[in-house]
Formats: sequence, structure tokens, C-alpha cells
Amino acid sequence: MQPYPLLINYYNNIMGTEENNKALNFIEEIIEEDLRDGKNNSRVHTRFPPEPNGYIHIGHAKAICLSFGIALKYNGKCNLRFDDTNPVTEDVEYVDSIREDIHWLGFDWEGREYYASDYFDKLYEWAIKLIQMGKAYVDDTKAEEISELRGVPTQPGVESPCRNRSVDENLDLFQRMHNGEFPDGSRVLRAKIDMSSPNMHMRDPVLYRIKHAHHHRTGDKWCIYPMYDWAHGQSDYIEGITHSLCTLEFEVHRPLYDWCLDQIAEGTYRPRQIEFARLNIDYTVMSKRRLLQLVNERHVKGWDDPRMPTICGLRRRGYTAESIRNFVNAVGLAKRENIIGYGLLEFCVREHLNKIALRRMVVLNPVKVILENYPDDKTEMMATVNNPEDPASGTRTVPFSKELYIEQGDFMEEAHKKFYRLTTGNEVRLKNAYIIRCTGVAKDPVTGMIKEIRCTYDPETRSGLTGANRKVKATIHWVSAKHALDVEIRLYDRLFSKADPDDTEEGQNWKANLNPDSLSVITAKAEPQLAHDNPENKFQFLRMGYFCFDKDSSSQHLVFNRTVTLKDEWAKISGTRDEGQGTSGA
Repeated sequence: MQPYPLLINYYNNIMGTEENNKALNFIEEIIEEDLRDGKNNSRVHTRFPPEPNGYIHIGHAKAICLSFGIALKYNGKCNLRFDDTNPVTEDVEYVDSIREDIHWLGFDWEGREYYASDYFDKLYEWAIKLIQMGKAYVDDTKAEEISELRGVPTQPGVESPCRNRSVDENLDLFQRMHNGEFPDGSRVLRAKIDMSSPNMHMRDPVLYRIKHAHHHRTGDKWCIYPMYDWAHGQSDYIEGITHSLCTLEFEVHRPLYDWCLDQIAEGTYRPRQIEFARLNIDYTVMSKRRLLQLVNERHVKGWDDPRMPTICGLRRRGYTAESIRNFVNAVGLAKRENIIGYGLLEFCVREHLNKIALRRMVVLNPVKVILENYPDDKTEMMATVNNPEDPASGTRTVPFSKELYIEQGDFMEEAHKKFYRLTTGNEVRLKNAYIIRCTGVAKDPVTGMIKEIRCTYDPETRSGLTGANRKVKATIHWVSAKHALDVEIRLYDRLFSKADPDDTEEGQNWKANLNPDSLSVITAKAEPQLAHDNPENKFQFLRMGYFCFDKDSSSQHLVFNRTVTLKDEWAKISGTRDEGQGTSGA
């Protein structure tokens, strides 16, 4: 197997190996036991089976990394199979987006792209076989009554009055269902298993339902469609899957998965379903139904809104594929459901962006500084590194002039003793430039707001000059006023204001916890280099956080999204941040 180029050595270097971790995860233990026993000819063949009814999200990334990663580790194969068994909710748009997102994450299915709809004829044939074996029947009981007759786990269910129809009658009715003679919801095909089973999924589960709907691949050929439980295991069997890795909610479905296979499988080959805990993150929702609501009700601006947990949303926000893979690795595999802190995801992206992001100076909340003793018509070019973590990134020059912008938060007219940035009569260093001293301010006569900060600069303190390294307690960033670009900055925050969106007052639903401050838009002053930067680049705006170009950006109007702050502000208690912090080490 030739791994997709971005994933060479991925599993060994990121997901871990026995040699590196001294222990296998529980899925690897199962697979290695199967390999030792020669099960399924000692093959490893996995699959990722998304339903094309929405865009995939960070939760799916765990399943993707696991299924493709396991195949990479054991020199096996991984298929991409679309579970397109519900034409009412599916769309080609979703198929295309899923392909794109998996490739972006760094994985490739090497041409093994399949669809459950590829197997509709075979699934129908096997359903007829079940009827002929007396193990399936057509039920025209209403859906509500079927649910009621199933009962509860502690008490046996009640058999449907249709359960003992003859084989010939069931074959005739099923054929007529296939021919389109009955309306939607009027009949279903059920497996005949055990109405007293403590596992509710074994109480004569529905295998087929009627849906007169156009299918994006099969057109109008079918008006009956298989349920997931009938399509899943049989599709695995057709494709030669050895290990069917599913999230934990499918654990109770496993007996049905095995039962269905036992009815149709020949020989010794069997796929094996293994469950693991799904990825749940606080301050967000993972249900595609809920995400679709957010899109349709315009709480967000589409599936790729940077506040969404979708892969395309995270990509637009500036997350990298490597940071998401590292996050999945940090979360690990578990057999029990748990909630992962959003801060861990942010930590992983910070860690990666710190290595690759180009440093740029951008003032988000500008106030003007005038250097009274600096020549009016002079411009100097100050040399600075693009990324101190990456010497290969090189250097650039930044223009410096008499009038500058600095952050409003970097100045206090009357400061407390722990504020080390610019104050009246105090000095700070301008990053890669000079030390300046504040001599006074000019205020708006009506509002009293500071319009300009008056300063002097020390020409002997230019960065890089011999003897220029006179020490001051803080370094701040700046932008030359006459060279500054006006850029739009979109400051994104968490989509929900509570860790658990379902934690609501009586009478409210989860949408009541949407964070009203999840997006704010400002105009900032930026150094001119950003007009020439590659739109694919990632950036650290010095001391402000990590940012990326948004797709709305153009040469005439630069737009940037904040990917993540430099530190986990959500984990801080208000007032505990070090007011004396001058520079982030950028």
C-alpha cells in the first residue's frame, strides 16, 4: 500500500506504535489477535462510511483518523463508502464536501469509493432470501403501533398480527412494495428474530421502508430503501471489510449486525464490528441535525462558518490538518463516552501554528502615536524575522515613520505599578525599532477620549545597532500610519456560551445558549507586507493571536479570521492576566 503523501509514517509518528507507546490500544489488541489467529486470511481492511446528509465535523475526524490510520499501520486498505440509503436527506453537495474534507485531513482511499446504493440489487435479493427462509415478513402495522408493541427492555414485546403471514404472501407484498404500489410509510419489511429479547434492536427490526423519492445516484429505480442495520453489515461483507470500526452507539446494534451476516454469509469470512467512544467536545454540538438547523435558521453563515465544528469550518478558521490529527491522537481511544475540553483542540492548533505561522504586526484597536523628534519626511525599513521558530522562513522589512499606530490597551495615561507598557513619562520598546517615551496626550474636547499620544524616540536605541540594547520592561508592536493597510478582522469565539448547550432554563432549548458574542468584526491597521502574502499562509499577529485569510478576502479588501488567541482566555479568571506582559515571545 502506498500511503497518501501527507500521511507517510502518520500512524507510527503520531498515532503511536507498540515500540513507542509500550502498549496497544484496545482496537489494535483485537486486530493483532485476529492477525495471529489468521482470521480472514490475516488481512486488515477498514472503511469510513459517512451518510451524505451533511458536512462532516470534528467528531468524524476521529473516525477518519482511526480507520485510515489502522489501515496504514497494518499495511491494509481503507474504503470510503457513502451510506446513501435515505434519498430524502442526501445531496451530491455533501458527497463532494466529504471527499474534499477527507483529502484535506491527509487521507486517500486509493480509488476504493463505494456507495450503499451500489448494493441495492444484492440487498434486495438477500431480503427475498430472508423471506423465503421464514425470517422476514411484511408488516402493515402503523409505525407508532410497531414501536408500542416492541415494549420495553424489561418486558417482552408483543408480536405483530402480520408476523405469521405465509412466505408466499410476504413475497407478493414485498414485490408490490418494490413495484411502488403502496404509499410511503404504509408497509415495512421486518426481520423475524425475537420479540422477547432484552436488546430492543433484536425485536423484529425494520429492514426496508417505502420512500417514493428520487435518489441522487439510482434515480427513480427504487421506492423501497434498506435501513442502516440491513445495509451496513452486508456492505461490509461485499467489500471484504475485516474490521468495521463504529462509534459506541452502535454497540447495541452489533448482535443484529452479526445476525444479518449469519443469514447471508458463506464460508468462514466475517467482518467484525468494534465500537469506540465518539468524540464529544464542550461548547459545541455534534449532531448533524442540529448543525443543519443552525445553517437553515441562519444562526451561522453556512456549513463552513468558522464557528462551526465542521471540518470545512475549522479549515476556513485557519485550523491545520496536522493540528486536528494531533488533537485526535491526544484524545486517544476510549470505550466509554466522555466530554473533551475545547481548550485541548485550541492547544493543538496553537502548538502547530507556532511552528509554521508567519509573524506580522497588526493593530486591532489602534490609537495614534506621534514621535515629536522624528523627521517628518523620513521612512526607515526595519528588519525582522518571519518566524523565530523556523529559520528557513527568512526575514522581511517593515516601514517606520513619524506617525504610528499602537494598541489602545498598550497605553494608560495614569497606570498602576504593575502596568509596564506605555504611560506618561515612561518608556517602552517598539518591536524591532526604537525605545520611545510618552510626553503627553491630545484628547477629543467633547468626549475626552485620547486622540493622539505624543512621544519622543531615542535614535541610539534602534534594534540591531551596537549598544542599542538598553533595557526597558516591555516591548509592544506597532504599524506605520502612512503605510498601514485597513483590514477587516473577524474575531470568532465559541459558538455556545455554556459548556453543555443542553443546560437550559425550563421552556428553553439548546439554541438559547448560542453565544451572542461568537463573532465581532473590526477594522484594524496592518503592516503592508500582508497585501503581498500568500492567501494560504497562516499568521501570528504579534501578541494578538493566530489568524488566516478568509475566502471573502480580495486584493482590494483584505479579510482575516482569528483562528485562536495566543493563550486560553476561557481558562483564565478575569483580572488574573499579567498586565505587564509586553510581548508573547514572537
